[in-house]
Amino acid sequence: MCTVVIEVGEAGARLLAVRDEDPQREWDGLGAWWPDRYPGVIGIRDRRAGGAWMAALRAVAAPVGAQGPSASPRLAVLLNRADVLDLPEDRVVSRGALALESVAGRPPSAPLPMHGFNLLEVSADGARVLSWDGVELREQQVPPGVHMIAHSVLDDPETARIARWLPEFRAHPTPSEDWPEAWISLLAESAELDPADDRAIIRDNRPHGYPTQSLLYCTAEVTAVGVDVRGHTLPSPARWG
Repeated sequence: MCTVVIEVGEAGARLLAVRDEDPQREWDGLGAWWPDRYPGVIGIRDRRAGGAWMAALRAVAAPVGAQGPSASPRLAVLLNRADVLDLPEDRVVSRGALALESVAGRPPSAPLPMHGFNLLEVSADGARVLSWDGVELREQQVPPGVHMIAHSVLDDPETARIARWLPEFRAHPTPSEDWPEAWISLLAESAELDPADDRAIIRDNRPHGYPTQSLLYCTAEVTAVGVDVRGHTLPSPARWG
């Protein structure tokens, strides 16, 4: 039940992403954890499956004499969503490679032997969401402006945290260099809510039947020049400070 706020502009995109995960599931902060398979890629690594919640390719130049263009900067964030059908656990594989494969230029194609997800893909040219519900893979372009996504559709009015906070983030666009501070301040304001509140972005999902809690957040800017991504670990699960 992660949450992402994104602003798509003419020269790229900026985003704030909050990760919810089981605190008992070990992970590693931003780093180049996959140098052999995914050169030039950094991300937040899940130690159990070896995949990534967020991955970014800052830019990779084509080798001298190689045909074709170099790889452009891009970023991907993985958010879980519900399945339409109950999938047997012995028939599903981890979603952890999705973000890594995406920034490597290999987005998913149906059918997929995995649980549902929203995969947010971002480049200097724009952003899109690939949504898999266990039956159908759908694509939605993210329009210019400020948007939010969690476990359902983009800007879902039925998701309480989006209904509560999307107007606030839209009232604080990111035209200046200090944009992370403005959005982080809004995130801090949202954290005044009880983390079990449906409107909370910094979340404790255990009362809702899930073992996950908010563990960290990242800010990122994606342009034609590169990707600037910064991670911030919360002092304790579901607690701002």
